[in-house]
Amino acid sequence: MLVEYLLLRMVFQVILLSTDRWAEKDVNPALFSRELMRNSSNFLNDAEVNRDPQSLLMKAHAATSSIGSATVIIAMLEKTGTLKIASEGDCGLKIIRKGQVMFSIYPQEHYFDCPYQISSEAVGQTYQDALVCSVNLMEGDTIVSGSDGLFDNIFDQEIISIVSESPGVDEAAKALAELARKHSVDVTFDSPYSIEARSRGFDVPWWKKLLGAKLIGGKMDDITVVVAKVKTVAVPEDEGGDIEQQQGNEQGIAVAVASAEQNEE
Repeated sequence: MLVEYLLLRMVFQVILLSTDRWAEKDVNPALFSRELMRNSSNFLNDAEVNRDPQSLLMKAHAATSSIGSATVIIAMLEKTGTLKIASEGDCGLKIIRKGQVMFSIYPQEHYFDCPYQISSEAVGQTYQDALVCSVNLMEGDTIVSGSDGLFDNIFDQEIISIVSESPGVDEAAKALAELARKHSVDVTFDSPYSIEARSRGFDVPWWKKLLGAKLIGGKMDDITVVVAKVKTVAVPEDEGGDIEQQQGNEQGIAVAVASAEQNEE
């Protein structure tokens, strides 16, 4: 008897963030991001990629001719529940299970607020510098991924609350983006970014400290959010399932793309 399953409607998620320095050189930073996205989509089912996110990043980057740079995270979910991830820079990904964050991707950076970036320039990082890992997911797990504009402005407990209270993943993504935007412009909000900055030695001048002041406030930045939920995990053949007969042309992967522009969905 075939094991019934539902494909999760994701997971090729690529989240990008361009740098301000390109604007200073009169370069549109979105062009690099958009071309990288198009190339990633085009190579998604390439035989050489073989559903490997790092290989996909390699091919997409090699085919991108626009000038610019970006941080990026690519995650691919297999029908068996294995989420494969390649992350370059300070985008993030969290897995929420039963009301708790049970897995997180942390930033790659040269120093505080200077993340790794994949770039059109030879001096930038390449696919080989990506953080590569995998995690086994369960039915009901929620995947929340986004640019640093999300995670620098929202605490884990806020993410958990919004995900649990939202009727669906679309609503959760919109609510997270809106809260991140609200916090980013709030100069009185003691954000994850300001807390991290203080822990790295950044703060107000000493004389303001004497008056009881400290470095606080959100971080204005591009905000990109992708939320997905695992519906059903297929049982591998050696565990009693007969998924070989179900495969056909389906690979358990769908596509969702988010650009480097201000994106609140």
